[in-house]
Amino acid sequence: MADRSARDLIGVPFRLHGRDLAGLDCVGVVAWVHRLSVPTGYRLRTTDAGRVESGLRGFGFVPGEGAVGDIVLLRPGGDQVHLGIVTAGGFVHADAGLERVVESPWRKDWAVLGFWRRETD
Repeated sequence: MADRSARDLIGVPFRLHGRDLAGLDCVGVVAWVHRLSVPTGYRLRTTDAGRVESGLRGFGFVPGEGAVGDIVLLRPGGDQVHLGIVTAGGFVHADAGLERVVESPWRKDWAVLGFWRRETD
């Protein structure tokens, strides 16, 4: 179900700290899909994977297996971290460069740091 909700967001504009259909960032995609109220105020190129993982645990997420609907935590380059929702065709995420939410195939040059799912899933 999370993957369908994420795919419904494809085409929504990118907006840093966006939390509604007027614009979403990668945190906003996860927040919208899982109906979470999450903080803003972080930089566009967040590097603190530990902080992201701690936040996910705080919302009741546990490590997943990379199944469709799981949240994926990625390192697209350097120290930057990024979130998406796993789909059968890759993952849905907010792409700042393309300025919208997209579904992308897996990228071999992006390191997967982990998968997360709701403890009750």
